[in-house]
Amino acid sequence: MPLTIPANGHYVLANASVPEALIGDPKSGALQSVDITIADGAIATIGSAGSAALPQRVDLRDDIVLPAFLDLHTHLDKGHIWPRKQNPDGTWIGALRAVLEDREANWASDDVERRMDFSLRCAYAHGTAAIRTHLDMAPPQHEISWDVFEAMRERWAGRIELQAAGLMGPDTILDDSALRAVATRTKAAGGILGGSTAVHPENPRIMRRLVGVAGELGLDIDLHTDESPDPAANALECLADAVIEAGFSGSVVAGHCCSLAVQDADTARRVIDKVARAGIAVVSLPMCNMYLQDRDNASGVRTPRWRGVTLLNELKAAGVPVAIASDNTRDPFYAYGDLDGFEVLREGARILHFDHPQADALAWTRAVSADPAAIARFAFTGELKAGASADLVLFKGRNWTELMSRPQADRIVIRAGKAIDTTLPDYRELDDLMGPS
Repeated sequence: MPLTIPANGHYVLANASVPEALIGDPKSGALQSVDITIADGAIATIGSAGSAALPQRVDLRDDIVLPAFLDLHTHLDKGHIWPRKQNPDGTWIGALRAVLEDREANWASDDVERRMDFSLRCAYAHGTAAIRTHLDMAPPQHEISWDVFEAMRERWAGRIELQAAGLMGPDTILDDSALRAVATRTKAAGGILGGSTAVHPENPRIMRRLVGVAGELGLDIDLHTDESPDPAANALECLADAVIEAGFSGSVVAGHCCSLAVQDADTARRVIDKVARAGIAVVSLPMCNMYLQDRDNASGVRTPRWRGVTLLNELKAAGVPVAIASDNTRDPFYAYGDLDGFEVLREGARILHFDHPQADALAWTRAVSADPAAIARFAFTGELKAGASADLVLFKGRNWTELMSRPQADRIVIRAGKAIDTTLPDYRELDDLMGPS
């Protein structure tokens, strides 16, 4: 029988199973049976099962409750262009060229705004409360996309907390006037300085320039680094060197870091040590990285030899803050996805092998909630604690294997103590943007 969440917002979620990692010990994967009292849109108390006193009780019978999701690395400006611009061969360079063509042809304000809003409605229905997006910044797109983002941030306030990083390629970063224009507009929007590089002879200079401008303007940094199968890619190490050399004190996030997994053991250890010393956080994008990396269609029929993801387990063991996130959604970089934080967790467990030992696996729920919240310094903390907004997701599953064996399409999403409509928007809404069928 389906659960009914009281509309008045005053009730107890009785006999809820929650990961200890989200209510106390961040390293514990154990589940604890609790009563969660909801009042005035917030979590009033969390106590042992049977301890709550409110007469309105929703008995979860040991089903798992998680905080709403936090998606640290997305591309809302690229989302849902796949029907009009596909990736011709599934490769990273094929995606790059396809997006460039689509951006130059189609990314006017209305186009970006409608696709971005559609993506946010999907994320909200799935149970996401905070998102950081990267925005393509090749001038003049930086002016268009920042304007749209600022409007979306205001429109979605109170539902999804939004941050954005201005994404520049090496050519823009190495061009003084272009870098300054993008960084200045990013500062005005309250954004984060972003960029992307992998194998490039100027990587040391690129990273010094980015760190220098970020320090001058008081900006945090969030970069795409080493999204490549080439072990010669050294952007992550150059970033760490630049941060340490400058004594940069802002937040620094490195996304992808794929080449770390194909470098020799000594190189990987050296880079991980530098990343830890520099205080850089790493976000892995397991679904997109598996989709794009090691896809070599030039050699004919060939099965990929590796999963494309970085050494996330080793980074975490070294004390590096880590998270996992969605990345692209139905665009040339990733043909699938729906900004579903639970899908990221579920697929991440399989791709990154953080599902064993089973006793510790539930601690990884922090990777789509509390840990990225701390990394990005969102107001939404992604924790289960008294006083926090009652932004929760209720699942049908009493343990790790029950939770992860199904897509949980029947989940209940609670925002500020009240159940929301989880109906997803219809793709047909975007048909007129996609050109002739």
